[in-house]
Amino acid sequence: MLEYLSKNHDVYLNAVMTHIGISLAVMLIGILIAVPLGVLCAKFLKLSQPVQGLFNILRLIPSLAILIVMMPVLGTGLAPAIFALTLLAFPAILINTSIGFTGISPSVIEAAKGMGMSPRRILFTVEFPLAFPMIITGIRTAAVEVIASATLAAYIGSGGLGELIIIGLRLPSTAILLVGGVSVAILSIAVDVILSITQKRLTKYLWLN
Repeated sequence: MLEYLSKNHDVYLNAVMTHIGISLAVMLIGILIAVPLGVLCAKFLKLSQPVQGLFNILRLIPSLAILIVMMPVLGTGLAPAIFALTLLAFPAILINTSIGFTGISPSVIEAAKGMGMSPRRILFTVEFPLAFPMIITGIRTAAVEVIASATLAAYIGSGGLGELIIIGLRLPSTAILLVGGVSVAILSIAVDVILSITQKRLTKYLWLN
């Protein structure tokens, strides 16, 4: 493994940066769409069941199957990979956001209204801080799933650490295979730890403010 890394560090760094770039793009898109949709599901319960049911079905579909289905529509490369992985990121973020908001006690909302707060102010200064731990838990779950599934996206030409795993299987080379696999595992653990620390600090900050 060390010999391969010393001779191919440029290739390795490019694979790592591509993998991180894909995962980051997917998570940003997922958060920007799934969090507001989760809030809407919590506010309008009639919308909740069909929307959550749809994304729960998507969650049951294997990652590779979604990637293959996207190929005839979007071709190969980054576009189908990001689209398919975003679908995988939605359920955890959306469901946890909805649970976070529906779990807020109605008495808290009534007390905020009694203080003369506007609906917008209640949403951002009362509901979001209370729902934040559940939201970030969903983001953590989605992030780990996306990083792991981005490995499979290499099969449709997206690049990333999955390419090293594919090369390791084709040669075959245990060293290259382990470099790719171990790197994905380390990246997943590192992101989960970073988000866990962020969750604690932001939760403390939101409560203090």
